[in-house]
Amino acid sequence: MAYSATDLLIGKLVTILENEGTTIAGVRDEVDKIKLELLSMKAFLEDAEANKAKTEGEKLWVASIRDLAYGVEDIIDEFMYHMYEKQSGRRLSRRLHMAICIPKTLWFRRKTAQRLRKITGKIKDISERNQRYDVGHVGGTSTSEDIHKWVQNQADSSFFIMEEELVGIEGQKQILMGWLMDEVQHQTVVSVVGMGGSGKTTLVAKTFTNERVKRHFDCCAWITVSQTYAVVDLLRSLIMELHKSRKEGFPENLNAMSHRELLELLTNYLGSKKYLVVLDDVWEIRVWGEIKVSLQDRQLGSRIVLTTRNEEVASNSFGVESYVHHIRPLQNNEAWELFSKKAFSTNQHKTCPPDLVALAQKLVEKCEGLPLAVVALGGLMSSKKSLDQWQQVCNSLNWHLDNNSLLDPVKNILLLSFNDLPSQLKHCFLYCSLVPEDFSIKRKRLIRLWIAEGFVENVKGVTPEQVADGYLWQLCFRSMLEVVKRNGTGRPKKVKMHDLMRELALSTSEKEKFGLVYEGREVMEDISSRRLSIHKMEGEIKPCPGMSNIRSLLVFATDMSSLTFSNALLSRFKLLRTLDLERVQIDKLPGAVVNLFNLRYLNLMGTLIEELPESIGRLRNLQFLNLRRTKIESLPQGIAKLLNLRHLIMFRYSGKVMDFRLVRGTRAPSNICKLQKLQCLSIIESEGDTIRLIGNMTQLRSIGISNVKERDEIDLWVSIKKLTPLQSMVLIASDEEEILPVKAQCPPLPHLRTLFLFGRLQNVIPWFSSLHSLTALVLRWSKLEDDLLPQIEALPNLTTLSLCNSYVGEELCFRRGFVKLERLQLLKLASVKKITIEKGVMPNLQILRVDHCMELKAVPLGLEYLSNLQSLGLAAVPIEVIQPIRKGGEDRFKVQHIPEIIHVFEQSSNSVFENLA
Repeated sequence: MAYSATDLLIGKLVTILENEGTTIAGVRDEVDKIKLELLSMKAFLEDAEANKAKTEGEKLWVASIRDLAYGVEDIIDEFMYHMYEKQSGRRLSRRLHMAICIPKTLWFRRKTAQRLRKITGKIKDISERNQRYDVGHVGGTSTSEDIHKWVQNQADSSFFIMEEELVGIEGQKQILMGWLMDEVQHQTVVSVVGMGGSGKTTLVAKTFTNERVKRHFDCCAWITVSQTYAVVDLLRSLIMELHKSRKEGFPENLNAMSHRELLELLTNYLGSKKYLVVLDDVWEIRVWGEIKVSLQDRQLGSRIVLTTRNEEVASNSFGVESYVHHIRPLQNNEAWELFSKKAFSTNQHKTCPPDLVALAQKLVEKCEGLPLAVVALGGLMSSKKSLDQWQQVCNSLNWHLDNNSLLDPVKNILLLSFNDLPSQLKHCFLYCSLVPEDFSIKRKRLIRLWIAEGFVENVKGVTPEQVADGYLWQLCFRSMLEVVKRNGTGRPKKVKMHDLMRELALSTSEKEKFGLVYEGREVMEDISSRRLSIHKMEGEIKPCPGMSNIRSLLVFATDMSSLTFSNALLSRFKLLRTLDLERVQIDKLPGAVVNLFNLRYLNLMGTLIEELPESIGRLRNLQFLNLRRTKIESLPQGIAKLLNLRHLIMFRYSGKVMDFRLVRGTRAPSNICKLQKLQCLSIIESEGDTIRLIGNMTQLRSIGISNVKERDEIDLWVSIKKLTPLQSMVLIASDEEEILPVKAQCPPLPHLRTLFLFGRLQNVIPWFSSLHSLTALVLRWSKLEDDLLPQIEALPNLTTLSLCNSYVGEELCFRRGFVKLERLQLLKLASVKKITIEKGVMPNLQILRVDHCMELKAVPLGLEYLSNLQSLGLAAVPIEVIQPIRKGGEDRFKVQHIPEIIHVFEQSSNSVFENLA
């Protein structure tokens, strides 16, 4: 991990040095020299990362290089800061400028050049010292190879675990056996996917060794693939294992055979046999491409099982029928049972002493159902007898993961996943450890932080947001991050990190000075890390050395006030790139913020701030500004100076969910159209020429406009036509009686994914049917008299549909289509008496909510056809709708297949939630 963090820093520095050519002209010679040194360091670190040798001398070398690279970053950033102050200061007379500013600048440039020369000298000293002690040329077995051997041994051990030692496996084993032993004659691939240590190999091993399974096939083979493999070795192992399963001898010249000869031998051998092959620990899908030619489908009922940490591997088509089994974590009671077997093996009935229950439960919770972690922690705690010893481990699990050999199994398995990540993903992953434990962070917030930090590489023709989105997908696919919530298109909406994965990453972050978490208890005497994440506050943070080195400040202590978060404190973080104050209870933006020239990301969402200062325009490097749910109603003129701004989010909620004025926009000056790099502008309140000027911001992918009037029709569609990349559009009428100007012929919107329309529609909009990329449609207060559904039923990608006071007819009938619809909301349809869903319509519906439909006579007809429906919500509907679907009711059969049925009603001015499932 050490190499990747330092490698990233050097790469960023080289980019800065190349991009800031004009500003650093006065120290160009020194910059060029140090750039060459940095590039050489980067190349060496990449080699070191590949070889994974980690001697003490090499660790010291990397630490020294990292500190020097940080030193260069500080010098360059401070030089840029000085140049910024000179440019943004008050204008002086020419004579005064000659007398004061120019000599000061020359002096500062000389001082900067001297500091850079000093670092160049230190780099040469390190190089000479390494040659003296032969650092960087150490041979021998690498740490990575040792871990791979250890993992192979663990896999072998899975075959010999006693049944009584296993917990929570039987149900999953029966599922696998069902797939392996069904009567289907064509070849089938079964993928078992989950994070490292989740018990994939153990589950498959216990299924593979089952006597009924073995008798079902003519021959079987188990081969471990791992990250590094040679195809010829896999083929040889496969041949040997297949022969062994039939107690046959294999060819003596097997080791001398070529790739082609091995393929021919294997294909002929399996010609008329029904086989079972397990490919354990598959990291890349190319393994299948290289081996499938030898595993031909002879329609004999053969089965192939693979285990993987990578969702992308598991979800591959394989060219044959396939199943995916997501291994489930242990339930709380199962994890407790397994932990007790290990930790209290010498106690009678293997039970936990009463005085240790609370701490034992805390440790089990940390494992989050990960069997390997439960077993390892149980083994560690079996030697701890006193309450003090248990308390010590609970308080320092981070340290024990790093230093206690009994927890090596957990560390090694998790490290394998980390080491397999590409360099850029490693930094993004480490960054996630700065988020509080069990905290679910939104996808958009996370990827914007990554971009602001400089973690996201430039890819021609692709936006940084799209690249970062790909990074997040990769981390989720590799089971490094857990998807907590998905949006309508299936993309991750919120993610979190497994507790133990986070502990390991946090330990590395702190050691490598990548990031530091402050829990409020300890006194910060010196900060050497580049990123500070404040989780709790107890009193005021005192200034300390190293604060000026901080580049990222994340505050999750939402009880922080304007008093504790003062100007004096913030002024010490003068080189910040990211400042995240989401939901922190400050009522005024600290004045020092506008002096943070380096700032790329400013998140004020959910704060109590009422206005931005005119001087906000000084943040010339700002790319992301989030003002959502603040009290800011209008933006100052200075906002138009933020020429690098990419995302400006500034709407607030002002009413109840069922109100028309649920969302309000923010007023902005007309010169906001100068922000040509804006990709997201949501939600701007229309006044004057606002709508016409929006057309000048042609990079917009997401636009939200409030206070829209019928007379804006021509300007609106002229502007929308210019926004060719548009993916999301929100239009909110000035009031609930105002007609939205969307009746005209719409320009092509081939990329539009989400459409929110708040306001009256005179007629059903014919161009709705042309929105083939649309995934989410929300219509509020449309008050349509005609049936809308025929216009949208054929939309091929629509997954979310929400209708709120959008239809004034008495009957709503879904007759056909809606093939991908997963979420349907029918809200405040005051006149609707009957809802019908014909058989075969919306076959993938998972969530249905009916709310404030007081004329409804019965639950929607056709619910019994919705076999994938997971949740039915009924709120503020007549009691005669509810009674027939209660247990024993005449219509109970229509809903008995639905796992969750929630009825919400008012009682004594309180909302009561009743589960009818």
